[in-house]
Amino acid sequence: MLCDYALLPDRVGGMDAFFWAFDKKCKDSGIAVDWFFPNPATHGAYTRLNIIPKTQISIEATFLEYCKGNSVTYSHVFTHFLELCTPFFRNVKKATDAVVIAVDHNPRPLAGYPVSKQIKKRIKGFLYASYVNVFVGVSNYTVRELIKDFGNSIRGKTQTIYNGVLISEIVERKERAESNPKFLVASHLRESKGIQDLIAAVAMLPNSLKNRMSIDVFGDGPYKEVLLAQLAKLQLGKQFRFQGSSDSLKETFCKYDYLLHPTHMECFSLTLLESLAANVPVITTPVGGNTEVVRDGENGFLFEAQNGAQLALLLEHLILGKKKITGYTRTEIAERFTVERMVDKYIQLIQ
Repeated sequence: MLCDYALLPDRVGGMDAFFWAFDKKCKDSGIAVDWFFPNPATHGAYTRLNIIPKTQISIEATFLEYCKGNSVTYSHVFTHFLELCTPFFRNVKKATDAVVIAVDHNPRPLAGYPVSKQIKKRIKGFLYASYVNVFVGVSNYTVRELIKDFGNSIRGKTQTIYNGVLISEIVERKERAESNPKFLVASHLRESKGIQDLIAAVAMLPNSLKNRMSIDVFGDGPYKEVLLAQLAKLQLGKQFRFQGSSDSLKETFCKYDYLLHPTHMECFSLTLLESLAANVPVITTPVGGNTEVVRDGENGFLFEAQNGAQLALLLEHLILGKKKITGYTRTEIAERFTVERMVDKYIQLIQ
């Protein structure tokens, strides 16, 4: 299992839970797994995983060097968070007879890739897609984008396996405010997450409504200073409270009425799943795989990405109680989007 995913004790999320559960399921079935990560780790269940940390310039180079220097035979090679359709996949086939399964977690830009990049991806698909046995997308949207990227020839070897969450660890909200709801944001702080659009939308509200709302922002990232400067310029310091990164969001969602997720690009967000599993509806954009789980007016509300005026009107209606979500949002997540279901789908690929 090759994963270009840093193992951080202060950022333990759904993918960590999947790695732990998949490793346990494999061991229970008599299947040994070597894990190639950027770094070693001992937090959580990582002590049980056989981790081979990066020693070369990349995960890919580390894996090929490991195969060259060790007498090891792999039946399957999974890649997560690695670039797809590169010469590496041809080299894997040279180094091992393994079935190669490439998982795509990467969101696409709102306006799509530039033409030059589209052409490069199509060429890479022509040259290297044949070395991948299965392409997995984490949403139906991702599968469609994979085919668009690398050509119709891969259509027959693509499938969707949704990301999942650990339902049992997520505390659910029992009651929801009918007006003056409490909002949270849980996101990496980068431009593509659209939090600047949320700030701009709040600035459009009349002061009487601004004074009735507060938004807690959980997360950190390179865009934080830009957001703080925007808040200072618009004098919205009282409306937004930055809480930093949190490793206890599963117990935090239930303290709020709605999750705000104004993203510009998304494959399939674990944050949305965790919020809905906590019975906290989601306010987000219809990008990527979001609409495969969020239905407008049923378990959340959708607004056009980067449309601050539309979001401002929606916030106004929620504060005044003119709009609300009254349904129970946890059931569908428990039935369709669990880590256990996710693990079972991946196990099927190696049986």
